[in-house]
Amino acid sequence: QVHLVESGGGSVQAGGSLRLSCAVSGYTSKFCLGWFRQAPGKEREGIAQFDRDDNTRYANSVMGRFTVSKNNAENTLYLQMNSLKPEDTAVYYCAAGFGCPSMDWPRQWEYWGQGAQVTVSS
Repeated sequence: QVHLVESGGGSVQAGGSLRLSCAVSGYTSKFCLGWFRQAPGKEREGIAQFDRDDNTRYANSVMGRFTVSKNNAENTLYLQMNSLKPEDTAVYYCAAGFGCPSMDWPRQWEYWGQGAQVTVSS
């Protein structure tokens, strides 16, 4: 059983930065890790992930502003968010997917954290 717990959400003004952390336990190398977000009234969308070769992939909407990283020794996944915009306001989730699914298909990811609210004001 994979268990994920996010931390680090909050409120920030446009142009500011936040870093999200996700403590992960119970997963193996057969899983990939990623970040998703869901804004009010919108579908959950993938924004960053590690693929099966441990390469990173980003959604166009966050490319160049967000950076995903991980510390394998501490079993922690991070999302550094810079140059935040009001449209980045959402609940952010970390997730683990067996067999490394694409972040384009959130429903293929089996395990999810509880979510962290990020609010960006203009």
